[in-house]
Amino acid sequence: MPSGGKTSGGENALSALLSYLKDDMQACNRAIVERMQSPVPLIPQLGAHLVAAGGKRLRPLLTLASAHLCGYEPGPDRQRHVGLAACVEFIHTATLLHDDVVDESVLRRGLASANAVFGNKASVLVGDFLFARSFQLMTADGSLRVMEILSGASATIAEGEVLQMVVQNDLSTPMERYLEVIHGKTAALFAAACRVGAVIAERSERDELALDAFGTNLGMAFQLVDDALDYAADQQVLGKTVGDDFREGKITLPVLAAYNAGNTEERLFWERVIGRAEQTEDDLFHALDLIAKTGAIHTTIERARQYADAAVEALQVFPESEIRRLMAETVQFTVDRAR
Repeated sequence: MPSGGKTSGGENALSALLSYLKDDMQACNRAIVERMQSPVPLIPQLGAHLVAAGGKRLRPLLTLASAHLCGYEPGPDRQRHVGLAACVEFIHTATLLHDDVVDESVLRRGLASANAVFGNKASVLVGDFLFARSFQLMTADGSLRVMEILSGASATIAEGEVLQMVVQNDLSTPMERYLEVIHGKTAALFAAACRVGAVIAERSERDELALDAFGTNLGMAFQLVDDALDYAADQQVLGKTVGDDFREGKITLPVLAAYNAGNTEERLFWERVIGRAEQTEDDLFHALDLIAKTGAIHTTIERARQYADAAVEALQVFPESEIRRLMAETVQFTVDRAR
């Protein structure tokens, strides 16, 4: 297993973790491509589009890393961690396909989204296919505990997306409800992806809970930074159209922070563009000015750092090791993306 000296910076740490788990990630990628095959031509065509779009595959990487952290010993006939990593990626990809249809997104990771290329119906149905594939992989693993964790996360993701729709355009949304949304739509799958690594290694409940906490806090930090980037990133860096959340009236921490810190005139602006969804061509630029003026991005990133610190702290129950260090340093990737 390759290893190296201490890394610095999130991107370098993530690259180091990918290098450390290179063989497992290659096996996972092969499993993903294999399971995307179907006699229905549109399914592998759309699957090839998704694979070409790339992505860091952070969630399956966390499953592989967590299994190694817990001492899981793979072998020719012992590849549960690979199958479950592919399962996690299918759950994630299925939700992305559905989300892009709901949000009417035209970009995903800098390329045309699947719904923009193949249409909404194809994206929804292939998303359903990938969910079905994920449950086939859970069944093949044979552990009811694993199925309980991953199926539970799948249900929580759906609840989070519905809750996000319920609070859309509602500037009175309390912070606790917003955090509940991002826990559901993002952090729950991070937590499950990590926790199953402890399950297949037959570790204690204490270790399961520690990895659950690690994944939850990492997922919360990851989504907070994503929400900040929608108002702060270059479109090429972001991989989607800057201001999508604004145009869709999504309630995110940058908006809540700017609204709560605004004067009467500024609050009336937010109530018009978000609350009533009455937007003109120049409103995004004014929104960006107000977010910068009120320090809303800084507020959001600082909250993300708190979750990132909690994620690293959760790993302290495990003995010091190369894989633990790489996982802890990879947490920094979540906040470094906002630079």
